Amino acid sequence: MHNYPIKFYPILKEKIWGGTKLMTQLHKKSTSNNVGESWELSDVDHNVSVVSNGKLKGKTLGELLETYKNELIGINNYNRFGNNFPLLIKFIDAKQDLSVQVHPNDELAKKRHNSFGKTEMWYIMQADQGSKLIIGFNKEITPDQYLNYVAEKKIPSILNYERVKAGDAFFIEPGTVHTIGAGIVLAEIQQTSDITYRIYDWDRVDDNGNPRELHTDLAIEAINFSDKIKAKHQYSTYINSLNTIVKCEYFTTNFIHVVGKKELDYGETDSFVIFMCVQGKATISVDEHSEKLNLGETVLIPAIANKVMIASKNCKLLEVTV
Repeated sequence: MHNYPIKFYPILKEKIWGGTKLMTQLHKKSTSNNVGESWELSDVDHNVSVVSNGKLKGKTLGELLETYKNELIGINNYNRFGNNFPLLIKFIDAKQDLSVQVHPNDELAKKRHNSFGKTEMWYIMQADQGSKLIIGFNKEITPDQYLNYVAEKKIPSILNYERVKAGDAFFIEPGTVHTIGAGIVLAEIQQTSDITYRIYDWDRVDDNGNPRELHTDLAIEAINFSDKIKAKHQYSTYINSLNTIVKCEYFTTNFIHVVGKKELDYGETDSFVIFMCVQGKATISVDEHSEKLNLGETVLIPAIANKVMIASKNCKLLEVTV
């Protein structure tokens, strides 16, 4: 296959809670004032990414998979996922709090929706003073108690709030109740799944004055009711090194702070590689092909690439493999 750093057109999503930071900070193109998500790399139905550069320009991620198979994503990945790209990569701007939600695991998602579950992680890129995430409950509760809190609209009183700053990273396993709070821009890496059970939405209404749908019955079977879930992941930040943030069966995410040049050898790695630029900018080269990667951009390196050279005065990248 054509072996070069592949870029894709972002798919922007307007959200009731979205803002303008994806345009002002990450240079996405939109005139809307409530863009909540930029889907950088997606194989979700009706939202499949299209290549924006090089010889494969205009082709969809799905077409690349069907044509190049394991050359694109790796032998094990192709055996496991076939023509389905396993990850969904996003940047998110929460101008307001998102709804409080939970995702099902693989088993439940397969049974109910014939889909993958949704394990995800967040890397905080920017956070206004006092911004918070919600992760899990602040005490242990039973499903029955939970239903009472829902009925009385008192869910916020049992949620665990966590203050955040740029560089913080969180791993959200299925079953963990969670929300991105107002004032946060983050990178999100997740299994390819768009299944979300909304359990509380701050009594918001849509444009027609209707409350947004809640999925209380679906959620109750999915929720992990234990308190104090350890979602925040500490990681080292050595310069020009791969610093592991999250390693799970669905993806591995490393943090790389590049100053000068860093060569990475993927000769033994049976996976595609995704780079998300979360600070600064870099030039990424495969063989004789180079691409500029600016803040807020994402690039896909095919599995057949052996060596990748990253050059930058000073940038921070997330490196994602499966």
